[in-house]
Amino acid sequence: MAEDAVVKDLRRRMDGGLDVLRKELVGLRTGRASANLLDPVQVEAYGSMMPLNQVANVSVPEPRMLVVQVWDRSMSKAVDKAIREAGLGLNPQTEGQTIRVPIPDLNEERRRELTRVAAKYAEAARVVVRNVRRDGIDQVKKQEKDGDISQDEQRKLQHDIQGLTDEFIQKIDELLAQKDREILQV
Repeated sequence: MAEDAVVKDLRRRMDGGLDVLRKELVGLRTGRASANLLDPVQVEAYGSMMPLNQVANVSVPEPRMLVVQVWDRSMSKAVDKAIREAGLGLNPQTEGQTIRVPIPDLNEERRRELTRVAAKYAEAARVVVRNVRRDGIDQVKKQEKDGDISQDEQRKLQHDIQGLTDEFIQKIDELLAQKDREILQV
């Protein structure tokens, strides 16, 4: 029963790394508007940095346009500035409390750059999964050394942990391939 708990805990931790990768990949532009595109934007509001979604509502009225509806009119300039400086290559247009953000076409050079960024995110997720695997194997070796499990159980658990790691690395590679296809689509 202890082996199930170890593998379950490792699966949960690896899932966390995969979720982070999904969120990072959603933030990468693909030429189509997505409300999640502005998730990384931090706005200086009321004396501190806040996520954009805490000071405004983001909607997608058209495939190539985002509309940001700022709740407090006095925050419009700060939101506009935060979007411009977020490094997303966007040029917002402010109209009172409404900020329109057209999504420009991506040129070939920018597409290649985005695929490299996606690859960095994927590699960071692979490192997380490998670190979780290392922790799990160390934990199993310690249990065997302490006499909590037999050597056969230790080998089986290590095999299960490696299988789990391979499964998550494959999921990461699939997510990366899917994002690359999305980015490079003309």
